[in-house]
Amino acid sequence: MAARGGMAGRLLRIRLSAGLLGRWAARCSGAGRALSGLSLRRVREVRAPAPLWKPRLLWGNLPGGGSPSVLGSVTSLLPSLLQQPARTLTYCSLRKGKRKTVKAVINRFLRLHNGLWVRRKAGYKKKLWKKSAAQKKRLRELVLCTRTQCKLLDKMTTSFWKRRNWYVDDPYQKYHDRTNLRV
Repeated sequence: MAARGGMAGRLLRIRLSAGLLGRWAARCSGAGRALSGLSLRRVREVRAPAPLWKPRLLWGNLPGGGSPSVLGSVTSLLPSLLQQPARTLTYCSLRKGKRKTVKAVINRFLRLHNGLWVRRKAGYKKKLWKKSAAQKKRLRELVLCTRTQCKLLDKMTTSFWKRRNWYVDDPYQKYHDRTNLRV
């Protein structure tokens, strides 16, 4: 590799060493102590390097040169808040070209034959050591999903999961057929 020569190479070496000295001086407990005259001058002359990562504003530059709001600075730091939840639904499979069932729906929900979906309450398995017996009992209860949730869950499952099943001693037998219920 060819050595850098001339003025450009010397300036690059000075800037690199000044950057290292500046970082060292900032971390030093006696940061107020004077360094040697040359290195102190070089530290003052060298500007801070450009950041490697710059937060992007969603709305671009604000008109009039105004400063962005707190929301803008938080959204760049927390991209997970802005990302929409993804339904991992396969519309067309590679083997047969058919829709596939989302397995998370089958694991977490139960479809009654009347079209309603049943789920557990959130947090029914979490931190049980700090919950009272009454609260644990309330959390073990089942909850019916809303109409829009039921429609969404129906879209995420195939017809196989919507057919009627007959089980011996089914605890949900009395809930499969409901009268006077609009779905």
